[in-house]
This record gives sequence, structure tokens and C-alpha cells, in this order.
Amino acid sequence: MRIMDLLADSREEPVGDLEPDVEPSRAARVRVLLAAALGPLVTGYAAVAAVLALVALTAPRTVFSGTGVLLAAGPGWLAAHQVRLDLGVHPLGVLPLLPTLGTLALAARTASGAAVRLGCRSPREALPVFATVTGAHALFGLAIALCAEGSPVTANPLVAFVVPGLLAAAASAAGIAWCCGLPDVVAERLDPLALRGLRAGALGLAVLVACGAAVFTVATALSWRTVADMYEPAFGSSFGMFLLSVLYLPNAVTAALSFVTGPGFSIGDLDVGMFGYRGGAVPGVPLLGGLPEHHAAWWPALLALPAAAGVLVGWSLRKVDADPAQRIRTVAVAGAVVALGCVLLGTLSGGRLGDGPFDPVSVPVGVASVVAFCWIVIPGSFVAFFTGEHEPPAPPPEALEDNEAFEDADEVDAEEAAEAVEEIEASEEDEETEEPEEELEEEPDEDAEFEADADAELGLEEPADDVSGDDEAVTGGTETCGDVEPDETDR
Repeated sequence: MRIMDLLADSREEPVGDLEPDVEPSRAARVRVLLAAALGPLVTGYAAVAAVLALVALTAPRTVFSGTGVLLAAGPGWLAAHQVRLDLGVHPLGVLPLLPTLGTLALAARTASGAAVRLGCRSPREALPVFATVTGAHALFGLAIALCAEGSPVTANPLVAFVVPGLLAAAASAAGIAWCCGLPDVVAERLDPLALRGLRAGALGLAVLVACGAAVFTVATALSWRTVADMYEPAFGSSFGMFLLSVLYLPNAVTAALSFVTGPGFSIGDLDVGMFGYRGGAVPGVPLLGGLPEHHAAWWPALLALPAAAGVLVGWSLRKVDADPAQRIRTVAVAGAVVALGCVLLGTLSGGRLGDGPFDPVSVPVGVASVVAFCWIVIPGSFVAFFTGEHEPPAPPPEALEDNEAFEDADEVDAEEAAEAVEEIEASEEDEETEEPEEELEEEPDEDAEFEADADAELGLEEPADDVSGDDEAVTGGTETCGDVEPDETDR
């Protein structure tokens, strides 16, 4: 029974749950870092070797050599990391973007997995993973460049050391930041409007890339007969041309993006722009079968596509803030993100292509970035300004004072206000009752004064009641004034 209880308890407790605070041992950390260093290198090198082996096996009139494939995979790995190669004295700088995107994704996933296995909870704790992945790519590129010295395909050792290291650093930093929660930390410390602008910029860049892909697809479909004629009857040659076109597909989409926004692109003497065209020879690759042979008057109608991208960005930011100026600032941040993305894509898509008529392949990076910024900011600001909320105009100072007085009045208690009103009414009633009494008291005094004045003028004043003394007493025999005549009876 004791054994059964132990088995039951062991089934209830999960076996794989370990204490989160337990750190891995030194040997475990070394194994994880070693796997992070060698994993993407071996996988990338094996993928390049497999592609080259498949091409060698399917190509006609070729002798397959395993050693030759492994030796050629080294320069192929450098090409996948955007390191310019030298074919003898002819430079090859137009390198495919699709393998580059694959290597970046592989490095990011490797760094993220290593950080999780080591229990890293912050970017600082994941610094060993970052340094390991970056240093491994840089040293491997340098080793390939040094080993290729004297062979038909060479590369600059310094460039082979720096460029793969930079790409691996960017990819591993992205992977580590994602697994360690750095985006949430940045989102908390970053201005919310700026964060919304970054997201809207990513949306705008994705829409512009989709517009370029749509234009490229339609142009290729309309020129399908020309594209089909470029394939050879042999399966091996056709497969190699198809594989080459697939690897360079992101480059073609970037060129189409530059064409849709206005600046265009160039391949040697060929210059294709929205408002200009200059003919020239192009490589016989099915990927370029959709290139136009002359300028068309309806091309400017395609400018509605980048304008629509700007409108979409503005519409997505119409509710970020009630202040129109803040919305326009957010649209400007989105435009800056789009411009930076166009710079990166344009820089990686072009380069030297030998010394012949197809050299160089270029996208006007500076003009394309400025134009893309304008396509996002101008229509986006217009839409965000007029479709969003607007704050009411600021009231004049007098109105503000009235509002403040009104707000103060609201804060007064209702009972106190009622008592104050009653006191005011009572005082008004007392004043009304006192005024008539004062008037009544004043009226008799005024009448008495008037009668006294009249009696004094007529000489009808009554003698004073009070007599001060005997000397001042008046008798009946007192002599009258000379002006008064005696009565008849007296005579």
C-alpha cells in the first residue's frame, strides 16, 4: 500500500515542473551557448550546400562533386549574409534577399531559445547569448573569407567579418528582446503616441510592400508569354532559372515598390520611372520578364496605391488623441518608420553586377525614402486631422471667470444658500416698513414749521406761556406802540 501511495503521489505531481529559481549548472550553460553558436552556422551552411547540390544534380552537362559543393557553400553562405563577392575581377554585389531573411529568422530563433533555456528574464542576463551568436557569425565569415583566398570566388575579410556580425547582432537582439519581455518594458516607458506611430509605420510599410508585390505580379502575369520563352526546354536549366528567380523575388518586389512610389529603379542603362523611361539591355532571367519596353501614359494612375497607404495610416490614427496636432505628430512618426524601411530595403536590393551592361542595379535610396515619407505623411495627416475629434475653442477670459464663479456657486451648500436668500428677503421687507413711518413722522414737523412762519408774517403769534420774571410782565395799562391807534372805547 505504501508503494501504491507513492506512485499515486508521483502521478499527481508534474514531473517536468522545475523550480523557476534554480539556475542551470556551468556545464549546462556551456552546452546551451555552444548550441547557440554552432546551430545557425551549421544549419545555414547545410541549407546553402543543399541548394547548390540540387542545382548541380539537375543541371545538364555538369559533373557532381561533393567536395566542390562544400567548398562553394562557403561563398554562398557569405552571399546569404549580403557580403559582396568577387568573381575574379568582376564584383557581384546584387545578392538575393530571400536567403538573408531566412538567416535572420534562424539567428533570432536560436538566440530566443537559448535565452529561454538559460532562464534569462532580462536583456542584461541574456548578454552572453547575444555575444555568442554575434561573435560566432563574425568569426565564421572571417574564416570563410580567409579560406577562399586564391580561389575563383573571394571576399573582403573585413567585410566578411563585419556584415554577418551586424546582421546576427540585429537578429539575436530582436529574438532576445521578444522572449525577455523587452517590448512591454519599452511600451511602458515610451510615449503612447510614439508607440502608436511605430505600429502604424509598420502597417504602412507592409502595405507599400504589398502594393509593390501586386504590381510585380500583375506585370509578370501580363507578360507571361515572354517569361515562358526565357525558360529552356531542359529541366535542369529551367529549374535553375526558376530557383534563381525565387531567391531574388524580394529584390524585384523592392524595385516595384520604388516604381510605384515614383522614383523607379535602374539596371545598367535601363532606367524605369513613373514619369520617365530609358531603354537598355536586361539579363535574360524570367524574373525580369515583366519589365516594360516603353513608357505608358497611364502609369501615374498607380500613384493612387501609395496614397491609399497614407490614407490607411491616417485612418488608423484618427482616434489616438483629441488634439489634431498630436495626431499629425503620430503620423510623422509613422512616416519616419516607412522611410527607414525603404532605406534598408533599397540598400540591400541593389549593388554591382559585374562590369557589363547590367552594372549596376540600383534603387535611388535617398529619393525613395523622402517620397515614401511624403506619401504617408501628407494624406495621412489630412485624414487624421479631419476625421478625428476636435477640441472646442478656448473661451475668452471673461467667460472663464464666469465659469469659475459658477463652479464656486455649485460648491455652496443648498441649505446655506436658502438661509441667505431668506435673510435678504427679510431685510428688504423691514426696509419697506420703516420708510413710511419715517415719512409720517417728518410730515407733521414740516406742517408746524409752515404755520409758524405764516403766523409770524401776519403778526398772530401767541404770547409765550412761560414768563421769566416780574420786570418782564406786561399789564393792561402798558403804553402801546406809537404805531397802533387806540380803540374808540378808549377814547
